[in-house]
Amino acid sequence: MELFDSTKTRLYELLKDAQTGKLQLPDFQRGWIWDDNRIKGLLASIAKSFPIGAIMLLEAGNENVRFKTRPIESVILPDNLKPEKLILDGQQRITSLYQSIISNAVVKTKNDKGQEIFRWYFIDMLKAMDDSFDIEDAIFSVNEQKLVTEDFGRKIILDLSSPELEYQNLMYPVHLVDEFPAWRANFNKHWNYVPEKIKFWDAFEEKVLNNFTHYMLPVIILKKENTKEAVCQVFEKVNTGGVALNVFELLTATFATDDFDLRECWGNIRSELHHYRILHDIENTDFLQAITLISTYNKRIQAKNLGEKDDRLPAVTCKRKDILNLSLDDFKKYQDSICQGFVSAAKLLIENYIFTANDLPYTSQLVPLSAILAVLGNQADNIIIREKIMKWYWCGVFGELYGAANETRYALDIQQVINWTRGGDQEPKTVYESSFNPSRLNTLRTRNSAAYKGIYALLMKDGALDFMSGKRIDFTTYFAEWIDIHHIFPKKWCLDNNIPKQDFDCIVNKTPLSYRTNRIIGGDAPSKYLESIKRRLGADDQLLSKILHTHVINPDHLFTNNFYEFFSYRKDQILNRIENAMKKKIEREISMIEPETNDFDNDDEDIINGVTPDEKSEMRIDSQN
Repeated sequence: MELFDSTKTRLYELLKDAQTGKLQLPDFQRGWIWDDNRIKGLLASIAKSFPIGAIMLLEAGNENVRFKTRPIESVILPDNLKPEKLILDGQQRITSLYQSIISNAVVKTKNDKGQEIFRWYFIDMLKAMDDSFDIEDAIFSVNEQKLVTEDFGRKIILDLSSPELEYQNLMYPVHLVDEFPAWRANFNKHWNYVPEKIKFWDAFEEKVLNNFTHYMLPVIILKKENTKEAVCQVFEKVNTGGVALNVFELLTATFATDDFDLRECWGNIRSELHHYRILHDIENTDFLQAITLISTYNKRIQAKNLGEKDDRLPAVTCKRKDILNLSLDDFKKYQDSICQGFVSAAKLLIENYIFTANDLPYTSQLVPLSAILAVLGNQADNIIIREKIMKWYWCGVFGELYGAANETRYALDIQQVINWTRGGDQEPKTVYESSFNPSRLNTLRTRNSAAYKGIYALLMKDGALDFMSGKRIDFTTYFAEWIDIHHIFPKKWCLDNNIPKQDFDCIVNKTPLSYRTNRIIGGDAPSKYLESIKRRLGADDQLLSKILHTHVINPDHLFTNNFYEFFSYRKDQILNRIENAMKKKIEREISMIEPETNDFDNDDEDIINGVTPDEKSEMRIDSQN
């Protein structure tokens, strides 16, 4: 069975259907946003009979795809008027054309600076008929008083505030293109039926107005038999309005049929989550995935407890089609526990020295983590259970297992981790599948890598002291001292001493330090900047050595500027830290140096993103406040 039809429909039929409510919007569509220039460009395309793209509609009446609906902007309809079709793609075009052509009202739009303005649209008839002009040059807009002014409004250069002035200035109002016979009669009367003007009008009607009245739009109509998942997928593939539809938008319209405002609810949840910097990148779709995960998990457990056979148990899942099938009752049932699950995840990761969203190895891993913590509740306060959860977490990070589509892994994780923490013998698949190749350290150069961020956190967690202040890097000093990851052997020194980029630019030669310490290090040899730090700190070699050891650095290698001894020793020590986090043995390699890759360093990353060190400092201060 065909699930769609394609046809052509007169523009005026569509606009009239919008006016009468036969054509409406599903409530996941955003507000009308086109600006003045885009409206003029659209009108010009119609005037020239240029294509403006297809319109996609959905037949109303499918009980499995129920949406709350609303009319397009400025259309007023009786309550509960049922539409025949819904606009999936083409809202901005249909609304712009309705407002400027059919509504007979001033159009509320925006200028190129985003400021709200009110405009009437006109066609300069002389320019439209002059082949030396493009018709686009003939379409213009005027303010709500129908005046064109200059000198800050003190001088009127064009007045179109009455029909007589429109006739006199040969300016045709776009909002009357559907009612041109009456305008034409009054136009000819105004000019005393002069043959020249009648001929001029006839030519204008033929060249311009007929293009509006005869304009045909390609229309694709999705039949009401389509599933909710199909509607979502088709919309994402063809939408031309610049606003992608996701499962959140679709569920928003679905839940609205029961008078539940999902968007407002998510706004309140997001405000709660944003108390934690580490959760700033959580999206509404992440939250819905976590709710679907716990909902399907609990349904499986309930069925199992009722004696259902294993092969008949409902699946644990959080794929898109399953999120789309999430009921409002299930959302309400689990929203608070998942919100608390994300908060608990944030607190747990902060304990492990992951403080901000920028430092989070995988945002995606928060989905199963929050669901796991929501199920475990207070059980997660048990130290043994927390150690197991963190073992699973670090295996996911250093095994780099959350970089692709993860829905299947999420479903396994929530079942296997919970069973494991509650005494099961079987380690989760994420734990026993994970491994870390020592050569990976040579290629970790930026925050684009989860393992890079993981090592950064481990160094701070295991007691790293800032070189200059001697303070332990914790939650307070992280923000107060603007801690970031910096080179130990400075780039300049390495370049001057012919150290290859693939060696000096990797994580082995980087460590968490304050902005002030990095300024003191500069581009000097380690032996030189260490002496400077000793003088400023008023410290002896013993104290400075103690500080360096907290970064798993052998002080002798820095005092003698021995890069490769430093590199080999520290690489082995970092591997020890990773082993301790994963609780798994890492087989050491013979060669410690790997070929160069194209990664750029963390300082380069900031420059590429347009952030200078001073700006970064200000950003850290702002985030602290």
